Amino acid sequence: MKIHLDIDCTPEEARAFLGLPDVAPMQKAVLEEMQKRMMANLAAMEPEQLFKTWLPAGIQGWEQLQKAFWSQMTKAARDRPPKE
Repeated sequence: MKIHLDIDCTPEEARAFLGLPDVAPMQKAVLEEMQKRMMANLAAMEPEQLFKTWLPAGIQGWEQLQKAFWSQMTKAARDRPPKE
């Protein structure tokens, strides 16, 4: 035996019928707090701020980056086994 029921109601009506709490106010408060935090952290996504965070200040930072790059390249070239 198979029984099939179609119930036509809104989510609010279903929650009230089943005795579930209304979480809409809590969800709204959480979303507002997330939006505030995201907007506060958006300033860190500006390109100038990213460079300040990632690289040391000034031209010396670029020189250090170049030196590190070239030292890794020369080390990789030295450590490569000779071709036969």
